Amino acid sequence: MAEEYALSERERQILHAVVHHYITTAEPVGSRVVTRRFELGVSPATVRNTMADLEEMGLLQQLHTSSGRIPTDAGYRYYVDHLMQVQALTLSERRQIDREFTLKLRDVDDVLRQTSHLLALVTHQAGLAESPQESAAEVRRIELMPISPQRLAVLIADNLGRVQTITTETTETLENLQLQTLNRFLNEQLYGVTVEHMVTTLDQRLRHFLDQQRTLAEQALRVLSVLPPRPPAQLYLEGASHLFEQPEFQDIGRARQVFGLFDEREQLVDMLRKAAQTGQPTQSMVVLGSGAPGVGLDGISLVASSYQVDGETAGMVGVLGPRRMPYPRLTAIVDYTAEIVGRFLSRFGQ
Repeated sequence: MAEEYALSERERQILHAVVHHYITTAEPVGSRVVTRRFELGVSPATVRNTMADLEEMGLLQQLHTSSGRIPTDAGYRYYVDHLMQVQALTLSERRQIDREFTLKLRDVDDVLRQTSHLLALVTHQAGLAESPQESAAEVRRIELMPISPQRLAVLIADNLGRVQTITTETTETLENLQLQTLNRFLNEQLYGVTVEHMVTTLDQRLRHFLDQQRTLAEQALRVLSVLPPRPPAQLYLEGASHLFEQPEFQDIGRARQVFGLFDEREQLVDMLRKAAQTGQPTQSMVVLGSGAPGVGLDGISLVASSYQVDGETAGMVGVLGPRRMPYPRLTAIVDYTAEIVGRFLSRFGQ
């Protein structure tokens, strides 16, 4: 782990120089390049010896005997955790991101589809956006509408701007007056309750209801308990073709492996959520390929940040690309985008 390394100031400066130059050029970095480009005030021999020490620590590696050095995953990890300074977004970058969210976006799915497209466009990497977890979706309106004597349409509108209509069979015929009373009861009892907890909430409250309220709750439970489960969280992904532009993915076999991962989006969602559990709620995180065993991310990295709806973490947005990514700039873009997404989605519930 990066925390185990106690580097001197010179070692930190040279590691920073190597990582920065390699990210920019995709070429192994030699001691003369570091001396000439970064003006560290030491000789090429000193830089060469320090780079050899960093290689022994496992922070740099030499692909060929006569070549320069490149960062290892541990080197990137140390750079991200200890050396990197997040780059401030330019005014034009902020305006470009803000402008994308002035479009007419009807619901959360529109917002996140546009977010993944925006991240791909601005970063030239693959843009990812995870739809909110069910725990973030709260009932704003619920309505039962008759289709036939034993068939109902159940409309559920949530705080994220989504309107879901589900048809279900019933064992009893509900007259219009009964439906009006039942709809009024459902909205009184379930407004603000998470969609995934509608049934359990009514069930828990049932013991406290008397007479008519109890009858209404039992009718509502018979309807709601047979609703099909809501679809799992979606992962919107745009710009995967940008990875073909990177030298790391010119090898067809390597590119096929990475693009095969995009067909397993549940794995990516799982990785995003595990990353969220280990990071701070309002800070971005960098997941290196080797730090996500079993997910098939060797050689690539993910910069991700959680977005919040009404102060609660709801999902993640991010960019995926090779390990050799401009982390300071991407971190700033992803953080700012996550903040905008959270603010935008919170408006749907107001």
